[in-house]
Amino acid sequence: MAGPKRDLLTVSSRGQITLPAGMRKHLGITPGSALIVEELDGELRLKPAAILELDHYSDAQIEEWDSADALSSAERNAMLQRLGGR
Repeated sequence: MAGPKRDLLTVSSRGQITLPAGMRKHLGITPGSALIVEELDGELRLKPAAILELDHYSDAQIEEWDSADALSSAERNAMLQRLGGR
């Protein structure tokens, strides 16, 4: 197993650093990517952040899905029987 990759970075007067191109490419970091920075025991650790796109649904859409997923009395009783007669 190879050791950690290291590089020397310089902090600009605005507190900015430039990540080496090879590391960005290896980790899939592109312009606009979000990173997580952690400080632990005097060290900084940068990690790519997973950004998940969220969809927003209206109350009417959610109610429609709930109705479509509703069990009939017969389906509910059959399921309860399979679960041990609860």
